Amino acid sequence: MRRNIIVATALGGAAFLAVAAAGCGGDSGAPKAQGATGASTPPAIKSGPVAGSGAPAAKQPITLAFGGDVHFEGVLRPRLAAPSTALGPIARTLKAADLAMVNLETAITTGGTKAPGKEFTFRAPPSAFAALKAAGIDVASMANNHGMDYMEAGLRDSLKAIKASGFPTVGIGRDAAEAYKPYRTTVKGNRLAVVGATQVLDDHLIPAWTATDTKGGLASAKDVERMVQAVRDARKGSDVVIVHLHWGQEMATCPLPRQKELAQRLTEAGADVIVGGHAHVPQGGGYMHGTYVHYGLGNFVFYSASGPTANSGVLVLRVQNGKVTADKWKPARISGGLPRLLNGAAAAAESKRWTALRGCSGLSARPS
Repeated sequence: MRRNIIVATALGGAAFLAVAAAGCGGDSGAPKAQGATGASTPPAIKSGPVAGSGAPAAKQPITLAFGGDVHFEGVLRPRLAAPSTALGPIARTLKAADLAMVNLETAITTGGTKAPGKEFTFRAPPSAFAALKAAGIDVASMANNHGMDYMEAGLRDSLKAIKASGFPTVGIGRDAAEAYKPYRTTVKGNRLAVVGATQVLDDHLIPAWTATDTKGGLASAKDVERMVQAVRDARKGSDVVIVHLHWGQEMATCPLPRQKELAQRLTEAGADVIVGGHAHVPQGGGYMHGTYVHYGLGNFVFYSASGPTANSGVLVLRVQNGKVTADKWKPARISGGLPRLLNGAAAAAESKRWTALRGCSGLSARPS
């Protein structure tokens, strides 16, 4: 059964601190119950009415956890031989949250043809989904500049693997309707909708990779109006709308103007949480009025991370009555491709450095 870290509204503050503090040990803790078995299937109900009462479940505070970019190249590939421990000790932190999400920056295929003109192409076998699930991750976005690295054949394999695994995946589909479709689930009485899209695509690959009404591909945030509509659609019947975006400039610690502009539009459309990445280094996070925005989560499970690109972390948000009421960045450092939470003075120093990144983000430390 899912660990009931948050047990009642009255305990919300202390319970959030308990969740945010989780993860200092190894890969232990009870596994979470998983949500829906894919974007095209009905959502799973993680908490519902009391049997026979006919009344809806009361909304309890929940915690959300977000990690950055994940793939299984190089030193990480052998870890898929044992999916239950593939992500290492960070799994404890992910399992402690009520819903955890990452960016799956790879095609899920063992075949296909490499995308032309790309220096780096990533792919992983279907066991990658088993590894994510075992680590306590509930949903992933594949809308990024590596999601179709093995072109149309790789896309077909990815969609087949998603369906076979039942792992909730957003930002990719057989057509635009499926790619932009939100993943919906109910957690402790809270109706969540999750949308994924990418603002980063190689110019020469945009026509081949972008999902349309007649062809499969990725949800593109370059089409701002389509993205705004996707958020408005997700808003219907939801208490919390989460938007995951692949955006920004590599190695930049400050968001681009187009990131800020898109965040503003999506906030106005009804997003409650906007998170993303691509820069390979953490960027700032904070509040845009009542919406929590994190411009860059950095690398997370990433084979080549070193120097600044090895700075990582887990973003933990507390949500109550549809709004983020508390946030915490849990800093980590990637070693051997895996994020390891920092402790003591190292954690304090990195948290201070990350907090300073908010200075160029235009975001506030608290909701207004």
